[in-house]
Amino acid sequence: MVGDELKYFHGLFNMAVIGFFLYQGRLGLKIRRGRLRGKPAPSGIIRKHRKLGPILASMGIAGFLAGILTVLINAGLVFKNPPHFLNGLTIVVLTVSTSFISRKIRGQDPSWRDPHFVLGIVILCLYLIQAYSGLNMLL
Repeated sequence: MVGDELKYFHGLFNMAVIGFFLYQGRLGLKIRRGRLRGKPAPSGIIRKHRKLGPILASMGIAGFLAGILTVLINAGLVFKNPPHFLNGLTIVVLTVSTSFISRKIRGQDPSWRDPHFVLGIVILCLYLIQAYSGLNMLL
């Protein structure tokens, strides 16, 4: 019984995380577009993007760990659905990588901004695939 409730909680929590990641991506895109046009983004947007990043990264990792716990409780093994697990693991690895890259971003230099942007897009795409895969398991 508890396992069934956990899988729905896992799904709802991660849907919220996906929404927050999409919002974070929108903020990042506003910042990037402003920089590319030579206009600085409002400092409030930059501040929000910087503050939310570590929180959302932690939430994404927590959602992945909750998924592992849910599968262990329900099935007793982690690889119940290998594609969903591996996609989630890839999201976690890329999220951690993006966090480390973001700490190296300084000034107008695009050398760390571009990889941060690309990884962010990849993470968002993988999250959408993950949501589709998860919904197919639930329904």
